[in-house]
Amino acid sequence: MGQQHRGAVTGFALLALLPIALTGCGFGAKDDAGGAPATEAQRAPAEEAAAKSRERVQAYLDAMAGKDVDAGRSQLCATLQAAFDDAATGPNGDFADHFTVPQATITDVRSGPHGEEVSTSITVAVGSRKATRPLLFTVTRSGADWCISGEARGGNTPEPATTP
Repeated sequence: MGQQHRGAVTGFALLALLPIALTGCGFGAKDDAGGAPATEAQRAPAEEAAAKSRERVQAYLDAMAGKDVDAGRSQLCATLQAAFDDAATGPNGDFADHFTVPQATITDVRSGPHGEEVSTSITVAVGSRKATRPLLFTVTRSGADWCISGEARGGNTPEPATTP
């Protein structure tokens, strides 16, 4: 009879401690993604990241439209600058002499797996021919500053606006 009693007490103790253990693993915590709304302190870094990313990409788009190679390079992370120097003014580069950029718009900014993802729609013209293409820029934090760490074709569909 003592063995049965000890097993029941052990089982009860495990069941009593289970919610505490799961909370320590993140289950049931108030600040998880599905829980309570983010506090101001939690929103501030995300809003700063989005704002800084938007600024960097807008500066790059402005540099591209103005054919200012130095201003474009300064928006990039150091690891991309050497490749940029080789490719930017080449025949298909962002700063090629025969291209003009009559319109460049940021369409979406969101957090992604490798940093902030900034989607754009860029219209490039060669003579009277125009083409609009989506480009996705990845912006990351480098020390105390932000820089563009990647550029690829495509982009994210804009998320619907939310009201607080």
